Amino acid sequence: MADDDRDDQKEYRWETGYEKTWEAIKDDEDGLLDGAIADIIQKAKRQRQAQKTKQNRLGMMRHLFIILDCSESMSVPDLKPTRLRCTIKLLDQFIEEFFDQNPISQMGIIALKAKRAEKITELTGTSRVHLKALEGLANVPLTSEPSLQNGLDLALKTLKVVPSHASREIVIVMGSLTTCDPVDINLTIDELKKEGIRCSVISLSAEIHIARYLTQQTRGTFGAVLDDAHFRDQLMSQVDPPPAAKTQHNSLIRMGFPHTKNEVEGKDAPLSMCMCHIENLEEPSELCTTGHHCPQCNSKYCELPVECQSCGLTLVSAPHLARSYHHLFPVPNFEEIPFDSLPKASSDRGGTGTGTTECYACMKLFVPVADKTVFKCGFCKQFFCLDCDIFIHDTLHACVGCNTIPGVDGLVYQQSSKSVSDSHHQAQAHDLHPGTSKQRGQFSI
Repeated sequence: MADDDRDDQKEYRWETGYEKTWEAIKDDEDGLLDGAIADIIQKAKRQRQAQKTKQNRLGMMRHLFIILDCSESMSVPDLKPTRLRCTIKLLDQFIEEFFDQNPISQMGIIALKAKRAEKITELTGTSRVHLKALEGLANVPLTSEPSLQNGLDLALKTLKVVPSHASREIVIVMGSLTTCDPVDINLTIDELKKEGIRCSVISLSAEIHIARYLTQQTRGTFGAVLDDAHFRDQLMSQVDPPPAAKTQHNSLIRMGFPHTKNEVEGKDAPLSMCMCHIENLEEPSELCTTGHHCPQCNSKYCELPVECQSCGLTLVSAPHLARSYHHLFPVPNFEEIPFDSLPKASSDRGGTGTGTTECYACMKLFVPVADKTVFKCGFCKQFFCLDCDIFIHDTLHACVGCNTIPGVDGLVYQQSSKSVSDSHHQAQAHDLHPGTSKQRGQFSI
């Protein structure tokens, strides 16, 4: 009997009912799909925020290669003005955001041209180099097909020699539905999987089987864009560091904090040349008195962070390490509360007293039409609108209420449990962090 029931449950694909997936996307009042696409983007953001709070071990030092398709398919004008120009515009924003959130990481760019792969920029931590290289790609001739395998092999050669304590990643922006490869691409995918290199693909056309298979084997992500807003969201999802691979080793990294020599024994600092431009023919080094000097070999550099070319020491500043710290302890997800379940406004929280309250951050009054769902912090018990919730989790990385209300310490939510009572939690926070009241006084938004 059990075997008969199991056979009855098996149905052929053509025997199942219609899924009607098109009904999930509905037009708005103007007949546009912008509202449906915005909902998809917001759902993806909430899902990524939920994954951040799982306390995974993260790869803070990242080495990322962007592989950009420059084939004939990138001239299609479905993304205005063309796929390539739209991609370059969004990559400019991505590069700035990437180095802002990951200041001790490095990035390189590879272009797929006429079935070949060309390395546009080497791995470096200077955003200016990549932005200038992207300007040159805007007028590149778009011909023939791309070779995904050649691009992966070129990135693999560089990433194989990267130290094992660093996270190694590849992000592919693919516009073509085909790839013209010299040999079996599965050999390259197996090598990437063996080396623990994470590959993610953003397709501008549709889902490609080999691209999906690549991301599954290397624990990456795959996404097909709907419009430029969805494209931007797919790119920005790569800003946060991914969970570290199990094969990634732990090790202590020597870092140096450079000093500036403005004066030497009461005199102005001597003129000298920086090491980062001394071999650059396009931007030759100039004699100047300012710069950052390596504490180990005294070599001078004009930008941080950088790896010293003389002694190999990684040179950073304290703010760079501080900006990397928030990835380890993200702001917990706020509780979603329907508008009908909101408590009535009181005099201490503000509002009209008619059952509506205001967002604690932007002080916008909640209305039932626009704010069907509001968000509540589990520690300071304040309510926030959707825009402020996204801003707090994606940009600010600190709860406004926890950092401005006296007696609430929002800097220890990663150490406390929600089951602890508010009074006990506040007492613990005051004892453990006596200096946070001063930090709250300096906090502003």
